[in-house]
Amino acid sequence: MLFSAKTKAFFLEQNEHAILLARASSSAAPLVIEELREVSPGDAAALAEALRQLQPRKPPSGYLNAVCGVYPPRRLVRRTTLELKRAKEPGYFTELLAQQCRVEPDKFTVYAINAGDGTDFDLAKAAQKDVLFCGLPSDDIVAAQDGLLERGVYPDRLELGSVALLGGIVDYLAFKKTKTPTLVLEIGAETTHSFIVSAAGVESSRPIAQGLDAMVPVIQKELGLKDEESARKLFFSNTFDFTGMGPALLQRLLKELQSSIGFYEVQTGQSVGQVVCTQLPPKLAWLGTSVAGALGIAKVEFDLRGWLHARRIALADAADAAVTDARWLGLFSLMVQTVSSDAPLAEKKA
Repeated sequence: MLFSAKTKAFFLEQNEHAILLARASSSAAPLVIEELREVSPGDAAALAEALRQLQPRKPPSGYLNAVCGVYPPRRLVRRTTLELKRAKEPGYFTELLAQQCRVEPDKFTVYAINAGDGTDFDLAKAAQKDVLFCGLPSDDIVAAQDGLLERGVYPDRLELGSVALLGGIVDYLAFKKTKTPTLVLEIGAETTHSFIVSAAGVESSRPIAQGLDAMVPVIQKELGLKDEESARKLFFSNTFDFTGMGPALLQRLLKELQSSIGFYEVQTGQSVGQVVCTQLPPKLAWLGTSVAGALGIAKVEFDLRGWLHARRIALADAADAAVTDARWLGLFSLMVQTVSSDAPLAEKKA
């Protein structure tokens, strides 16, 4: 059945491992998630077909308008403590970005939000000293927009996916009334973005120069393969059980994580009790289990349906069947921030 695009809302998350899409009944509460789709980032034909299925009637512009969350490899999401007495000094923020965040300020577009509640940081009313610098190279913003347009998607709103995701997890912990500090890992090809969050906000952040690519040489050595390309193909093929090799593959990453966790626990007196690895495709889901086991903490088991229900978001039957793990959390987080807590729950429709 055909429908008017004006009455529908579309959401897209693009990370290193997948493109996730959703069609919803509205962009604001109450809303129903009607359909979900997942495609490989490199499969243009599959994405075109998914877009056609989500919006059968091609819009006049030729583009599907969507709220988009992206995860460019060079993204900056860094928690920083300000010296409020210096905050109004010329060049203070430039100094922070260059020295603590190690980026070139003149090449980055950066926005500051309060680390506790995600509200805009207002220098004139600065009362909270803990901020989250969020940004990416200005060239990457253009590249992300151009990449979406080339795929037939016009971003009504373009967000840094990590920021929406962290906001969603903080909100989820508040919903569950969980006080346990939680380790959040975005494991990419070259970098792992590590965060410690609680219901009170983002407590710690650190990019670690260890990702999936660093595990390939270890696989080659452990299995005696002739070259790294063979190891890479085997790693991503889902035809070999690497679970037993987990400690060896994760050794360097775990060392860095243990250092970050130890520093946080000494500084705060709180213990990190659980971990979630977002974005990992199903064939690499065992990595999350291995990380949790090696660190001796629990793996978060999300009640996504309960959380969405509490945030006035309903799942149609077709969408409900597709929700299987935390990989959808980032996409749903793009929707949650548009929801009004005063609105009644949407009527569930098939």
